[in-house]
Amino acid sequence: MTASTPGTKSMSAGAWGMLLVLSVLWGGSFFFNGVAVRELPTFTVVVSRVVIAAAILWSVLLLSGQPAPRGRAVWAAFFGMGILNNVIPFSLIVWAQGHIPSGVASILNATTPLFGVVVAHVLTADEKLTPPRLFGVLAGLVGVAVMMGSAALGRIGTDTVADLACLGAALSYAFAGVFGRRFRRMGVAPIAAATGQVTASSLVLMPVMLLVDQPWSEPWPSAAAIGAILGLAALSTALGYILFFRVLAAAGAINIMLVTLLVPVSAILLGVVVLGEAILPRHLAGMALIALGLAAIDGRPWRALRDRFSALRTP
Repeated sequence: MTASTPGTKSMSAGAWGMLLVLSVLWGGSFFFNGVAVRELPTFTVVVSRVVIAAAILWSVLLLSGQPAPRGRAVWAAFFGMGILNNVIPFSLIVWAQGHIPSGVASILNATTPLFGVVVAHVLTADEKLTPPRLFGVLAGLVGVAVMMGSAALGRIGTDTVADLACLGAALSYAFAGVFGRRFRRMGVAPIAAATGQVTASSLVLMPVMLLVDQPWSEPWPSAAAIGAILGLAALSTALGYILFFRVLAAAGAINIMLVTLLVPVSAILLGVVVLGEAILPRHLAGMALIALGLAAIDGRPWRALRDRFSALRTP
C-alpha cells in the first residue's frame, strides 16, 4: 500500500475493487437507459427506477435496524435533494439518451466535478477555486466543446439539445453535491439519506408521469425493457447507492470522485458492444480533455509525478 498524499486517504485493494464495481453499476445505468428508452417514455423510465429503488432501500434500512428518517426539516431536505439529485438529472439524461449514444451521455455526465468546483466556489466558504482547479475546469469545458463538435456552432439540432440536457444534468448533480452536505449536520445516516431522497423523488415524479406519459396507453414493454428497468433500479440505483456510501466511508470524498473517470469506460463498452452505438474520435478526444481537467482538480497525478521526479533526482 502506498502512502496517501496530504488530505487524501490511501486506497486499499478492497476499496479499489468496490470502486470498480460501482463504476460498472453506474456505467450500466446508461446502458439500461438506452434499452428502456427505446420502448418506454422518459418519465415512466425514471419513475420506475426511483420507485423500485425506494422499495429496495426501505427494505435494507428496516432490516438493518436503523431508524426511519423523521421530521419536517429532514423531509424538506429530502425533497430538495431528490429534485436536484434524481428528478432533474435522471429525466434529462433519459430524454437525451433517446437522441445520443449512451457512451456520449456518460462522457458528458463526467463533467459533474467540473461544475461541482464552480458551484462549491460560489456557494461554500471552504471549497474555493485554486489555479489548478481553474485550469481543470477550463480544460474540461474545452473537452465538452470538442465533443459537441463544430456542428453545434452552426445550428442547434436535436443532438445538440441532448448534449446540453446531459450538461444540465451534470450541473444539477453539482448543486446536489453542495446541498447534500447538510445531511451530515442534520445527523442523517447515509443510507437514510439515500432512501429519503428516492422516496421524495417518487412522490414528485409519479403525478408527472401519470399526466404526461399516461403509461396505460402505451403497449406492454418487452422482457428486455422490463429487465433494463429492474437492472436500473436494483443495480444502478439501490445497490449503487449502498456501494457508494461504503466507498465514501472507506476511502473518502476525494477518492470517490475517481468513479467519474471510470463510468464512461463501461458505458461506452456496453453501448458499442451490446447496443451497436458509434463513438466518434471527437468523443474520445473530448473525454481525454475532461479526464485531464478532473486530474488537475484532483491534484494527485501531478503530485505523484512530482514525487517520482524528485525521487529520481535524489542520490
